[in-house]
Amino acid sequence: MAGVNTKQVGSVAYAKRDKSYFEDRQLVRHANVWHLWALGVGAVISGHFSGWNFGFGTGGWGGMLVAGIIIAIMYVGLVFSIAEMSPALPHTGAAYSFARTAMGPWGGFITGLCENVEYVVTPAVIAFFIGSYMGGIWSVAFPDSSVWPPLWWLVTYGLFLALNIFGVALSFRVTLIVTLLSLAVLIVFWISAIPSMDFSRWALNIGVGPDGAAMELPEGNGSMFPFGFSGVLATLPFAVWLFLAIEQLPLAAEESVDPKRDMPRGIIAGMLTLMVSAFMIVLLNPSVVGVGSFKLATSGEPLLDGFRAIYGDSGAVLLGVIALIGLIASFHTIIFAMGRQVYSLSRAGYFPSALSVTHKSYKTPYVAMFAGAIVGFGIMLIMWFALGGATAGSLIGSVLLNMAVFGAMFSYILQAVSFILLRQNQPNMERPYRSPLGVPGAVLTIIIGVVTLLYQIQDANFTKGVVWVALWFAIAIVYFGLVGRHKLILSPEEEFALEHAQKA
Repeated sequence: MAGVNTKQVGSVAYAKRDKSYFEDRQLVRHANVWHLWALGVGAVISGHFSGWNFGFGTGGWGGMLVAGIIIAIMYVGLVFSIAEMSPALPHTGAAYSFARTAMGPWGGFITGLCENVEYVVTPAVIAFFIGSYMGGIWSVAFPDSSVWPPLWWLVTYGLFLALNIFGVALSFRVTLIVTLLSLAVLIVFWISAIPSMDFSRWALNIGVGPDGAAMELPEGNGSMFPFGFSGVLATLPFAVWLFLAIEQLPLAAEESVDPKRDMPRGIIAGMLTLMVSAFMIVLLNPSVVGVGSFKLATSGEPLLDGFRAIYGDSGAVLLGVIALIGLIASFHTIIFAMGRQVYSLSRAGYFPSALSVTHKSYKTPYVAMFAGAIVGFGIMLIMWFALGGATAGSLIGSVLLNMAVFGAMFSYILQAVSFILLRQNQPNMERPYRSPLGVPGAVLTIIIGVVTLLYQIQDANFTKGVVWVALWFAIAIVYFGLVGRHKLILSPEEEFALEHAQKA
């Protein structure tokens, strides 16, 4: 092929592409620190609207609170590690880029693959919850009709793919607006819930039934920890949903105006914002009179349940639309992340290079976004039919959530390992920001991540989701072993890794 020179490095071969290859894959710098803060908070905020609440069924209120604190500690360790690595390696590859420099091509690919599962499946989880909210709104507005849920999913993907494709400036502007609106909705709920709460009666209305499962206590006033400490540990995977995807900020490195300065500020400020919001929603949502932890343990629309209990059904349509804002914020921002994540692995040759072509006018990775959306939507449809369609209820969301958390946990563990190896093997690398927690913070992230995975395995829904993830991994690893590793490209991430390997 004209313009291509092959270079063998260990077990992989690099094709050095000419200028035109990268001209077809250009990104545009636009994001400032507030855009980055919004990208991180917006990606996570849907987890404060739906998903986290399933943890009440495994741990009760106290179990959910303590699990949330443990997971917050894990994320603090991760966030500080990423805050150090991202300005030192300011490339779109993010987790893959960190691991590639620390552990070589195979380590980079496996880490990128884990993150790929997270960012392809997470939009599917959020699309499911958007469908749940829209179904609830529709049933109130038009009680004699219904809409097939996959249609809501399809409309959601189509609308936000369009918003992400038609320009970086538009995408970041929408991200900032919907993130601020989402936080405003949560603040309105908190203020409304405080005078309407009865903590002991409603938040503590879960007991343990004869079969060991959660049962409702009609008068409340139950134990904070009905399932004991084992319930706390079993709730860890659901608590992850309160912070999942804050780590996506480095994927915007090549679209940030000043990533070395703004990336650490954006991700740390985002984490602080989310910790406050997480505590408030865990405390107030189940405490509202007429809601309760037991009801929320199986709800696909917990915030809407809270609004209805406070304001009644008369304004349910308006309240439902308001409650959708957080889900919209996360879906929009994670579609952004998914596109950049697929783009970076494709640009470097780990995935087929055609996926990294950017739009000629808008300079957005539209092919990568379309490909990721098709895979995510396809998984949803397969599960819809395999699990019984509408009769499966929240089971579809729970299975998808477990798939996303499974990929995320492995990604976090490998990113923390990358941090430790970079500290040990690349001590002279320029680090505009250094984590105050250092290696101990990364070790803590690894320990909590491993424990979360061990308890996730005990969830019956995990086994359904892990089969799909294992199949995904198997296909991708076989592809890389037979094809991809012979077609790597000297992208910015790869050149940086090779250069620093020589210095080390």
